[in-house]
Amino acid sequence: MDEIEKTFEKVIAIIDNAKNSAYRKVNEEIINMYWSVGRFISEEAKTMSYGDAYVDELARYIQDAFPGIKGFNRRGLYRMRQFYETYANYEKVSPLVTQISWTNNLLILSGTKSIEEKEFYLKLCIQENYSKRELERQLDSGYYERYVLSQGKALPEAMKKIKRNPFFDSYIIEFLDLSSPYKENDFRKALILKMRDFILELGKDFTFIDEEYKVQVGGEDYSIDLLFFHRGLQCLVAFELKIGKFKPEYVSKMDFYLEALDRQIKKEHENPSVGLILCASKNDEVVEYAMSRSMSPMLVSEYKLRLPDKKILREKLQEFINMPKSEE
Repeated sequence: MDEIEKTFEKVIAIIDNAKNSAYRKVNEEIINMYWSVGRFISEEAKTMSYGDAYVDELARYIQDAFPGIKGFNRRGLYRMRQFYETYANYEKVSPLVTQISWTNNLLILSGTKSIEEKEFYLKLCIQENYSKRELERQLDSGYYERYVLSQGKALPEAMKKIKRNPFFDSYIIEFLDLSSPYKENDFRKALILKMRDFILELGKDFTFIDEEYKVQVGGEDYSIDLLFFHRGLQCLVAFELKIGKFKPEYVSKMDFYLEALDRQIKKEHENPSVGLILCASKNDEVVEYAMSRSMSPMLVSEYKLRLPDKKILREKLQEFINMPKSEE
């Protein structure tokens, strides 16, 4: 790219920024309008007795005033009322709703239970800039439940300074088209082909570097299955993929890889590399024993090839919430 083209790119960036800013402002005004209509209907319901007939008449009146306007039928008006009443008393949450689309607001409204879960998805949607499809997938995969349960897992000593654990105890990779039986090489190749979906599951702070990443030690080449960089943690993240149950010997292998990365690849300003061993299943007691003497920042997670039963996940989450907290 020559110097003139570089100046052209700057103009393109100005236009893009202006278009995005305009979209955000229009979206904010639309959400505020739905909020105001919902508040009006909610407050009218307190001062006068009306039923479905009132809302039906209001919908017809709006259509007469604005022929062809969408979203203001009986169902849409009830959604606006529900939308307002859900968030009206939560000052911390209500400002978030104007930062995402009405479609995504409705998905969160209907696909979540508690206000905590709603706040989680609102913030996540803003942070990750989810499309409708991406948000639907996260709701279906029990992303919130898995996130909260993962925060309850003890982190390795070297990672205890992390305020929020960005790694899950279980990953859902239902998007892979794998036929049983499959080998670890098949597993890795399938993830590479579906890397965009895998990044959605991992979190968009993960940047993919390479597969079978080579490190050389003692004149011999060794391959790390997948190597990422995590922007939030500012460190390399090595993934080892295992199609069976976790085995203790996997820990020493990951220790070796992390040492090689830190000595040879890590830059001075970056934090020590982190390892994640992704297995089809694991026994938490075996994992705890295997890692008890390792000083490396390393975790072991399971993967599932099917979407989870959200009812079971919610029950596990409730059990976790009700567990007595140990005193420090």
